[in-house]
Amino acid sequence: MVSQEQRRRQLAREKFLRQQQRRTEARRRAKVRNSVIASVLGVVIIGSVALYTTGVMKDDDKKENAGAEVTPSASPTTKAPDPCEKPAKGKVKPLNWKKEPALTIDKSADYTMKLATTCGDIDIALKAAAAPHTVNSFDFLAGKGYFDHTKCHRLTTNSIYVLQCGDPTGSGSGGPGYTIPDENLKDKVLKKKTYPAGTVAMANTGQKHTGGSQFFLVYKDSPLPPSYTPFGTVSASGMKVLKKIADAGENTGAGDGAPNATVVIDKATVTKS
Repeated sequence: MVSQEQRRRQLAREKFLRQQQRRTEARRRAKVRNSVIASVLGVVIIGSVALYTTGVMKDDDKKENAGAEVTPSASPTTKAPDPCEKPAKGKVKPLNWKKEPALTIDKSADYTMKLATTCGDIDIALKAAAAPHTVNSFDFLAGKGYFDHTKCHRLTTNSIYVLQCGDPTGSGSGGPGYTIPDENLKDKVLKKKTYPAGTVAMANTGQKHTGGSQFFLVYKDSPLPPSYTPFGTVSASGMKVLKKIADAGENTGAGDGAPNATVVIDKATVTKS
């Protein structure tokens, strides 16, 4: 027969075991809950980055025609090796004009632009007939040495996939002092609201007719509204250069920042065929 003392000890042990089980179960539930919270926060953060980069060009030209700002929210990640060479000797020219240059190009002719960069040459076939004001502006600016020694200041690697250049200040807020009209927004390449790989288009403020000197090169199909003048197409060899730059990543780890590659336009040249 179990004595009263033995019975009391048995009840105490059972009570202790029940308490332990409850504590173990509480810890398990808390762990699951925290894991879920962490997962949700991760989705929110990724979603926020995607939403921001979808409107990548909207803050371009804050004064008149600056480029969109770089998101600095994430901590820098370990940089990949820089695949590019050192920039050529020389300095950016602080040039500025009050109005768009007179239209002097031959709209029936073929024009190409060569960006001799530290990462390799990027050749671009320009659409003079479809975007005459834009091509004329680039012909003018390149002839003045405006793009020479300037950095491509922005690379996006999340949701949209572009390299943004054309700001002599390298800050995303520079421009030539004038704006040019939007053009060629019904180009058939923009079907399904996507800028296909190889497209070269103007950055802007998100408002109509606010393009200046900043432009972006699409290295992978990117969903964007047809609001950015498409004015050129990158050659196959130029796409290899863009891929090399993209593979090196950007410096925030958030999908939107300065390229890890040292991308400097040593010389920009526009040529009439």
